[in-house]
Amino acid sequence: MTRDFELLVFDWDGTLVDSITWIVECIERAARFCKLRLPTAGDSQRVIGLGLGEAMEVLYPEVSSSTRARFCTVYRDYFRSREMTPDHLFEGVVEMLGRLKSRGHKLAVATGKTRAGLEVALGSTGIAGFFDSTRCADETASKPDPLMLCQLMSELRVSSHDTLMIGDSVHDLRMAQNACVEAIAVSCGADGTTRLSELAPLFVLDHTTDLERVLAHTEIQPHPPRSLGGELKC
Repeated sequence: MTRDFELLVFDWDGTLVDSITWIVECIERAARFCKLRLPTAGDSQRVIGLGLGEAMEVLYPEVSSSTRARFCTVYRDYFRSREMTPDHLFEGVVEMLGRLKSRGHKLAVATGKTRAGLEVALGSTGIAGFFDSTRCADETASKPDPLMLCQLMSELRVSSHDTLMIGDSVHDLRMAQNACVEAIAVSCGADGTTRLSELAPLFVLDHTTDLERVLAHTEIQPHPPRSLGGELKC
């Protein structure tokens, strides 16, 4: 049986935008400023996709709330010091979104970014008009809690059966599992094929734009809903 997903929900960093290296650099800059131990690049990549506060809890569980607040401020200021442009989107993303939209899919974004950060990014990349709705970590629950997906499905009146999550991190995949939503992983971002495959997405793609080929030519067999890492909230 071919699945024709009505709602496609995309992560932002590492899925639509080639930003992982920049995020790691910003984490390192904030750590130096706050005189904290430098995380390895791997440790930094493993928290990408979480809200910044949740990422701090993973990287520096021992630090004070004031240090965490200072770290977050420095990180955000440094991240915004580089203007994002359409050139930072992965190649072919604009064209892909246009074709998906023209085929009748509803499109959305679920991201660990703040609302302010996403609004700037959507405006500077010029792709805001493609999306029917968006959710950010500072206005709902951070991944892997399913609340972002549940809110998007409720707002857009789409069932979990007809929704597909596309993301580059295990946090995206765990959120999808917790919402009983199928997922496709892309290995062009934070987590590699091995880590992503462990969570059994429908596919692990090399590039986000490979999604069109998969949706157009692959018969996807549905399987029983799965949950991992928390209670369902949909």
